[in-house]
This record gives sequence, C-alpha cells and structure tokens, in this order.
Amino acid sequence: MAHPPQSKAPIVMNDDVGVPVFPYDITDRPYRVLGEVKAGVRKATMFSKSPSQAKIYRELWERGQKLGADAVIKASYGDAHVTAVSWGKANATGTAIKFLAPGEIAPAIAKP
Repeated sequence: MAHPPQSKAPIVMNDDVGVPVFPYDITDRPYRVLGEVKAGVRKATMFSKSPSQAKIYRELWERGQKLGADAVIKASYGDAHVTAVSWGKANATGTAIKFLAPGEIAPAIAKP
C-alpha cells in the first residue's frame, strides 16, 4: 500500500506565533531572497481589538508560501488605523526567503 507524499514542513519555526516568520534577519544559514511580501489585516468591527502579532504573521506567511518560501524575515507592522473603508487595518511587510541546499552554496572566489 503506497503512502501519499508527505508535505515539506517548514525548516524553522517561530514558536511564539506558530509560523516561520521573524522580525529579524537569519544569519546562521545561507538563503536567497524570493521577494517582499505585504499583508493588511483588518479588525472585524470598530470595537474589536487590533490584530494580534500571530494573526499578522500568519497572513505574511500565507503570502510567503505562495512564493515558495521557507521563511519570512524582517517582518514589521504598524498599529491598526481607521480608514474610510475599514474599522482598522494593520499593514505588514516582510522578506520571503528560500534556504540554500548545500549544493547551491557557491564557494567564495578569491580576488587577485
């Protein structure tokens, strides 16, 4: 009996929010940048609490996954603000990255 292929789990995880999204750079492993990701998370009503960091990071991660990312780094967001069409919206940005496999890491080339 054949088993269905297992989905690839994220390589790193931010345990505070449950997704591989971090407010800082990852410096202990080489990666390539896939692109910037942006998300806007709205409050349900004027009386709702501002979106949590976990909710904002999940939105950034969904967009990073669409780019094939292993993680999103340098995530930042502002306070929710009211606009003419929203009771409150927090805008967030981050950088989607893909970790390099050992064969993808080019050795440093010495300059003459």
